[in-house]
Amino acid sequence: MTAEDLFKNPNQKLRARELSYLAAFFRVEAWNILYERGTGHWGGAASAMELTTSLYFNRMNIRSEDPSWEDRDRFILSKGHASINLYTVLAYRGFFSPEILPSFRTLGATLQGHPSMITTPGVDLSTGALGHGLSVGLGMALAARHLKKSYWTYVLTGEGCLNEGSSWEALMCAAKYRPERFVLLIDYNKVQLDGYEEDIMPLEPLRDKLVSFGWNVPEQSFDGNNTGDILKSFVWLDNEDKWPKAIIYKTTKGMGVSFTENDNHWHGAKIDDESFKKGLLELGSDLSRREIWL
Repeated sequence: MTAEDLFKNPNQKLRARELSYLAAFFRVEAWNILYERGTGHWGGAASAMELTTSLYFNRMNIRSEDPSWEDRDRFILSKGHASINLYTVLAYRGFFSPEILPSFRTLGATLQGHPSMITTPGVDLSTGALGHGLSVGLGMALAARHLKKSYWTYVLTGEGCLNEGSSWEALMCAAKYRPERFVLLIDYNKVQLDGYEEDIMPLEPLRDKLVSFGWNVPEQSFDGNNTGDILKSFVWLDNEDKWPKAIIYKTTKGMGVSFTENDNHWHGAKIDDESFKKGLLELGSDLSRREIWL
């Protein structure tokens, strides 16, 4: 199948719209929870919502009733501060009840501020300190080869992860051993806690750097906030033979709420009452618009 063939199928068009609607719904849920708790990270959670939704609801081979199934595909949220994104997706994918989402970031809760593989069903790696997700993901992918397993390992990073030297050590190591079904997904929103990526630690030319490190990277980036484009990127994954693979997704920090988009203040700012009401109106409008597409 080619990317062009994908959307000749009306069922695939509908699937992209369904995933788009789900992502918008999950944004509303995340916005509500972060407001109620008065803590958390909105910006990076919002930017990657279509990505995680498309993975968990359209691609990954998993069993929510058996989170430790040894043949499951693995997913690592290396940018662990965006945990509310992963928790919302896991809850509605059936790993645990959505009813516990409001307990986010409370003492002793199942849903800690950063993902914990000890406390939370469906979390494959405890993350938070930026940069180690890619190294551990590489280990998981190499373990699959050693154990003759066919599961995929996906690692989602942001710019902060790629600012860490350990990520580039893992990139070099992966290029040497070339584990099959090992995929780096880059949530490239270009905004970080303290400002813009180009001012803090420029990554461009990012694709050229990854290619020079021996990775297989598509010539074009994909729109990470467009589920149709994400499905096209999955077609690329399935049609390429050279490993390891990385895909750069252009995304918008704080996606869905106009005054939070591309604003580093909303990396982890508390959502006040006025902002909550304004943001909820925008998110609700976006949800309604996507529902009409179905």
